[in-house]
Amino acid sequence: MPRLYQSIYLTILASLIAVVLAAAAMWRFAGPRGPVGEGSVLASEFVAASVPDANLPEAEQQRAIEALSARTRADITLYNAARRPVASAGRPTPPPDSRAEPVTIAHDRYGPAWSVRLPDGRWMVARLPRPLPNPIVGLVVSLGLVAGIVALCAFPVVRGVTRRLERLQQGVETLGAGDFRARVKVEGKDEVAQLARSFNVAAGRVEELVGAHRMLLANASHELRTPLARLKLGLELLQSTGDGKYRESLSDDIRELDDLLEEILVASRLETLAGPRETETLDLLALVAEECAHYDEAVLAGVSVRVSGDPRLLRRLVRNLLENARRHGQPPTEVILREEAGKAVLEVVDAGPGVPPPERERVFEPFYQSRGATRGSGLGLALVRRIARLHGGDARVVGVDGGGRFEVTLAMA
Repeated sequence: MPRLYQSIYLTILASLIAVVLAAAAMWRFAGPRGPVGEGSVLASEFVAASVPDANLPEAEQQRAIEALSARTRADITLYNAARRPVASAGRPTPPPDSRAEPVTIAHDRYGPAWSVRLPDGRWMVARLPRPLPNPIVGLVVSLGLVAGIVALCAFPVVRGVTRRLERLQQGVETLGAGDFRARVKVEGKDEVAQLARSFNVAAGRVEELVGAHRMLLANASHELRTPLARLKLGLELLQSTGDGKYRESLSDDIRELDDLLEEILVASRLETLAGPRETETLDLLALVAEECAHYDEAVLAGVSVRVSGDPRLLRRLVRNLLENARRHGQPPTEVILREEAGKAVLEVVDAGPGVPPPERERVFEPFYQSRGATRGSGLGLALVRRIARLHGGDARVVGVDGGGRFEVTLAMA
């Protein structure tokens, strides 16, 4: 299979050869029209002025042709309108061509000879002592030199483009072999450079997703051990004692395990999304009010704001914020919804100890838990930020004196 640069280069060469052949054919078969044809007509007029008049006797015409041949050192033959020789000097010349062009070239064993049709219908055929080169050959040679220069200059350009494509192919093969750190060098500002940049962005995204999934799997396996150990211990105590309080503890552990698995599945699914799969325009105040109704300590205040997004993901965002306030804060929990700078702003404020400044970014990392935390998987706030960013916003911890304050912004409909 030919290489790409060979295919492109051979295509350029074939195009140049076609141009040379087409130019030669146009020169050869273009006919008497155009500047060349006009020059031929003018040449026939000049020749007619130098040959004897057709009404003179053939002997006088012969003497005139001999004198003209001696002066020009050319082989000359004068033909009448019926292409019969009237006068001749020097070596024999081929008969004139029957084509309509005023000036044509004929060939015989002595070389090329010019045939000029005179205005009175006669023909004069002349052969120079040193024949001029064929103009078609000169044209082909000149165009061939131009084609060679173009081919010589085109090769490094074509090879440079295909060499970058080959490096891009190697990067794709390296990435496909499992090395997610594979990147390619970006050179130039053309489409190939843009393709290389797109590949690097895609490779970085793949590396990020694979790393996130590996971390999710490792952390999930670690987090699952705690509720499973409690379940195992609770079952053993229930079997040995038959005490009903262990049954309630088992129910709590199963509920916690179910919530953890659900959050792990949601986190894994969100990592692969660039935006909400299902969107609809909804009243965010009504959605937040429905979620606050499940928490006795939550107090809602705000204005109606319409956003466009996935209702299920937005419900989980609000629920995770309220659940975080209940687990790690203290009542009351104040929920505030407002519009600010074209964004919907949701704030959840509790009376707990708040988040220390060094941890205000880390709390949004998957499976991160603050010191002293005894419950939760550490995925709730990570999902809050991921859902907010999928909806054109973000989530952050606002530093205040006393209490915890989480602020989420969302793009408005």
